[in-house]
Amino acid sequence: MAGDTGEFFSLTHDDYSNVVKTAAEVCKGKVPILAGAGGPTRVAIQYAKEAERHGANGILTDAALPDRSLPGRYRRARRRGLQGRAEHGRDHLQPREFEAERRHALEGLAERCPNLIGFKDGVGEIENMVTIRRRMGDRFSYLGGLPTAEVYAAAYKALGVPVYSSAVFNFIPKTEMDFYRAMAADDHATVGKLIDEFFLPYLKIRKRRAGYAVSIVKAGAKLVGHDAGPVHAPLTDLTDEEMAQLDALIKTLGPQ
Repeated sequence: MAGDTGEFFSLTHDDYSNVVKTAAEVCKGKVPILAGAGGPTRVAIQYAKEAERHGANGILTDAALPDRSLPGRYRRARRRGLQGRAEHGRDHLQPREFEAERRHALEGLAERCPNLIGFKDGVGEIENMVTIRRRMGDRFSYLGGLPTAEVYAAAYKALGVPVYSSAVFNFIPKTEMDFYRAMAADDHATVGKLIDEFFLPYLKIRKRRAGYAVSIVKAGAKLVGHDAGPVHAPLTDLTDEEMAQLDALIKTLGPQ
């Protein structure tokens, strides 16, 4: 909750608290809740404390700092006692000159921080991901976190990353589960059909403007009757024309 698609970067402190509290209350005993945390180290720790207070089971943290600062950051966060933490590598936060250093930092962090439990890749640098996967083995859980992760799912499954975060699940849950089951079963015909008929046309809309990876998800939720309001500045909402195109695309999928 309150991750990148959840606009963590634009939420007020009260917004964040309400999102995590609501999720923890609704999902208690059903699924674990990971809450987003990032920004400057002290701010990230404050959000981790808030997430713990409201019942979150763990933290998904954006690693926005040079690698030499990460060990101290994780040790301080570790003292919060949450069940698990996962690092989210993001393309706008992870310059390539830090990649090799980050791999070593992850190994050291895994030794020092037993509650560092996973790595979510939002970069798409295959060599980097393969290296992390081979070095860390089953010490971590791995999650594909690229925008519209479905189009990368087959490649990441082959790398040993069998699961991914789905943004479109927010508005086409039946289709998304159909896609995931087909992916898990190596049903290439179904996977290819859904990529051709939905995901590639969806990408054409999403790629029209920076920030649309978030905007198009909110637009989809609104179109199916779960309006979460407009995106927060500096992001912009889809145009009326783009909304109509997305609406037509969703309707081709049938009832959700």
